[in-house]
Amino acid sequence: MNLSSNLLTINAQILKSKVNKQALYGVFISLNAIIVATVISGFAVSNEFSFESLWIAQKTNPVLWFLDAMPFLFAIWGQTVGTKMAYEVGALLVDQTEELRTRTSYLENKAAYEATHDSLTDLPNRVLFHDRVEQAVKVAVREKSMFAVLLLDLDRFKEINDTLGHFNGDLILKQIALRLMGVVRESDTLSRLGDDEYGVLLPVTKDKSDVYVVIKKIQNALIPPIAIEGITIEVQASIGAVLFPEHGNDADSLLQRADVAMYISKQESSGFAIYNSDMDKYSPYRLTLMGDLRQAIENDEINLCYQPKVQAIDNRVTEVEVLVRWQHKVHGLIFPEDFISIAERSGLIKQLSRYTTKNALQQAALWHKSGIVVGVAVNLSAKNLMDLDFPEILTGILASYEFDPEYITFEITETAIMADPKLALEILTRLSKMGIKISIDDFGTGYSSLSYLKKLPVKEIKIDKSFVMDMLENDNDFVIVHATIELAHNLGLKVVAEGVENEETYNKLKELGCDMIQGYYISKPLPSKEFQAWYNDSAIRQ
Repeated sequence: MNLSSNLLTINAQILKSKVNKQALYGVFISLNAIIVATVISGFAVSNEFSFESLWIAQKTNPVLWFLDAMPFLFAIWGQTVGTKMAYEVGALLVDQTEELRTRTSYLENKAAYEATHDSLTDLPNRVLFHDRVEQAVKVAVREKSMFAVLLLDLDRFKEINDTLGHFNGDLILKQIALRLMGVVRESDTLSRLGDDEYGVLLPVTKDKSDVYVVIKKIQNALIPPIAIEGITIEVQASIGAVLFPEHGNDADSLLQRADVAMYISKQESSGFAIYNSDMDKYSPYRLTLMGDLRQAIENDEINLCYQPKVQAIDNRVTEVEVLVRWQHKVHGLIFPEDFISIAERSGLIKQLSRYTTKNALQQAALWHKSGIVVGVAVNLSAKNLMDLDFPEILTGILASYEFDPEYITFEITETAIMADPKLALEILTRLSKMGIKISIDDFGTGYSSLSYLKKLPVKEIKIDKSFVMDMLENDNDFVIVHATIELAHNLGLKVVAEGVENEETYNKLKELGCDMIQGYYISKPLPSKEFQAWYNDSAIRQ
């Protein structure tokens, strides 16, 4: 501050000296004007140049008296104006400096605020929310108290964005934020963590019942539909919750486990879930896999295997199911059950499905050219049934390999369909119109979608292996298999039985009228070259 004051004083003195310098120029000019005027006046009086004539001129000419006063007037003017200007400039500099200081402080505060708050909803962002959870941990440890963390993710929000546009999507996110603000208490922290995900910190929690109360309030707040451009949008959310210290002793573990609970809630369409250790499939090993999976897809480290299906009526191999295997550089061979859920959670499932479909069709096209004319059955996840771009991408793949869509079957589970029946129907209808067959996989283990089955463009159903493997020893399983085959045929659908591991089961399924059979009795999943050799040598083939 003293440095600033000294600089202002020095600058003011410089400005004042410049004004005084101009005043001295005025004094010099006025003195010369007096001399010249006096000489001329003296010469006019006595027609000569002498001191006497000059003295007479000074005494007798009042105009010269005015000129004599000019140097003094210029000096006084210079001092007065210089002092006033220096004062005004100094005051102006002080004002501008103070304004600059205020502006700088405002920008610093604004930058700090924007770094910790969401620009769309004005709520605390992930950084500030993490800090609040850390502070809550310290307080709870000191006071030996409990608190809860909730993570909330809107269901199918991408569909809303794709349909209504991001502008309207942002309006919905703002309205959701306002509704949630009406739910939480003043002591709670509501945060937008990113995209369609929100976090709630409940620093004062006595037990799980308090968490249930808040979850119920959130769910009730989301029940009324949101009106956007004359359209009413129903928004639901999946909520995951954790409690300190039961579910973690630091902010990172609490947030990670709340995220796991939220994912389980979304996967099971249960609305909410409170974390328990049985849910945690995301050990360090799995977290490592999540980081490696994208690179594995890009580096072609995902391998495809093919398990043949035979027509029961003539033992002819007409199709193969495509199964993925991951040959990890460190962990070795990894099976789908260990990384498909990771792909779904990380958002890589679409990329993985496109990779699988593209490579499977490429291989099938090569087989067709070599005389092995078989179809390929590819598994689709629930995420694929929410991907409006997938049919168009598939069209490009088909054109690239000149592959007939008649030889493609997409296998989907009942649970994948029921996650969003309306959107699933739209995607499946578009695929069916392209000539692709749709098969319901793991039939009988989902949400009993028979009432919806007749609306779908389905051509076949696959009886889950859990019923097939023990059907000869378990009467209930046998009844289920038999009834399913009859039901499917009455609906005009073909039936595939998977999990056939012996000749007795194979023959019984033929006797029951099952259309296609798949299992280790026929063949285990094989890499492309091994399948080609098996196809050429096997007794169970065309």
